[in-house]
Amino acid sequence: MSDIGHNSEATTGGIAADRLRSIIERVERLEEERKALSGDIKDIFTEAKSAGFDVKVVRQIIRLRKQEPAEVEEQETLLDIYRRALGM
Repeated sequence: MSDIGHNSEATTGGIAADRLRSIIERVERLEEERKALSGDIKDIFTEAKSAGFDVKVVRQIIRLRKQEPAEVEEQETLLDIYRRALGM
């Protein structure tokens, strides 16, 4: 008998099976956590809507808060220029 069969569980084709399994399982756990967090966020938006807030505007505010103030100011200036150009 050769030792090849003895090591085939740990490495297959040069791949460390335990390490690969660990990586895959960690990603799967994080995906489950992300799914749970997405559900929590959806619940918060439902709460916001039932409290009378416009969810579309709340999402826009969240996006703006992630940006740098100068970037927000530049976008608002361009938006104003474009509106005036269109007679809005």
